[in-house]
Amino acid sequence: MTDPFLQAAIDEAKKGLAAGGIPIGSVLVCDGKIIGRGHNQRVQHGSVIHHGEMNALENAGRLPAKVYERCTIYTTLSPCPMCSGAIKLYKIPHVVVGENVTFMGDEEHLRQSGVSVNVLNNAECIQMMKDFIAAKPQLWNEDIGV
Repeated sequence: MTDPFLQAAIDEAKKGLAAGGIPIGSVLVCDGKIIGRGHNQRVQHGSVIHHGEMNALENAGRLPAKVYERCTIYTTLSPCPMCSGAIKLYKIPHVVVGENVTFMGDEEHLRQSGVSVNVLNNAECIQMMKDFIAAKPQLWNEDIGV
């Protein structure tokens, strides 16, 4: 059974894919409730910063620093350096990663900064990204800066 918060992130990833984007989703959870959700919208918005985690943070709205310090961010894919930087900036103490098989983000840097990183290597997350990368390698390479 999939963690309900990871499932919410997977649902966000599927929304992004259905809209022609990259299937990466994220939710920000505080005190057992989702307070922000989002998905990668680089394609949809013509944006360089609307990664899944950044979009979830944006959709959570402006919050006091003490709120972020009680949060866990769930993401279907290992967070890149930009998203990891935002996690560190707002002192989010815990990250749950759906998978890091198709892409290894900046997990080690997060850990070295005291962030707890829990990688689930969820089969659905892995397959969703493998299918996307096989279907649209040029778009994927653009997303990861290759």
